[in-house]
Amino acid sequence: MHQSNRIANALSIDVEDYFQVSALAPYIPRAHWDDMPCRVERNVDVILGLLAESGNRGTFFTLGWIAERYPALVRRIVDQGHELASHGYGHLRASEQTREAFLADITDARKLLEDLSGQAVVGYRAPSFSIGAGNLWAFDCIAEAGYRYSSSVYPVKHDHYGMPDAPRFAFEARPGLLEIPVTTSKVLSANVPAGGGGYFRLLPYQMSKWLIRRVNRHDGRPTIFYFHPWEVDPHQPRVREANARSRFRHYVNLHRTVPRLRRLLSDFPWDRVDNVFLNA
Repeated sequence: MHQSNRIANALSIDVEDYFQVSALAPYIPRAHWDDMPCRVERNVDVILGLLAESGNRGTFFTLGWIAERYPALVRRIVDQGHELASHGYGHLRASEQTREAFLADITDARKLLEDLSGQAVVGYRAPSFSIGAGNLWAFDCIAEAGYRYSSSVYPVKHDHYGMPDAPRFAFEARPGLLEIPVTTSKVLSANVPAGGGGYFRLLPYQMSKWLIRRVNRHDGRPTIFYFHPWEVDPHQPRVREANARSRFRHYVNLHRTVPRLRRLLSDFPWDRVDNVFLNA
């Protein structure tokens, strides 16, 4: 059981619905979002149940678009002791916005979340980990918008995101702003993803467990792990028009996510990002 592991890890959930993910963006216009059957409430409630059952807490990086339409869901998250953080408003990549538009998006999203929850919102995650070498100005905007930390960098090579030369562990991106990269484990000379997402569904659970334990024990550091509400929902509507790669990435092993999360929540101690990284 996880009581034997002395390092508390940070659990994070990117609160967006299945039709808002970047991989499916070419097939679902934003103008149609309000016409899609939304399943985020049901899926977040499943996650809240898993956390209550295991006695763990986490951080919910929530889209303003979702919060605006489901304010009661926002209140359930904070009422159950979890951290509410920002995922921006409309799931636009930081790398696809101007500096001015990005600053407005993350500022407006923070205010909306704070108004709905009555809680301070200090954390931000860019959609699709879209801060890289070409748009480091985004850190200036995140600091200006009043956030204390970001978790917007993934130090891996990937066709949709990644800054493989970034530090693997938390660093001060700007004065007063901590960047907390999603966790990787250094295996030989490569950064191997250890922080969840599609890799958690694709690879055997024992691989994820080994990588997380390796960071805790070998590096002596907490990990930060992430997943999405749609990943606990194998019965979500299928987007048949998507290409084979996008369908594989989005739908592979959805039926395995909840059983694997139960094991993960039992094998390691998990807490909110702010508690693990700001209050340590």
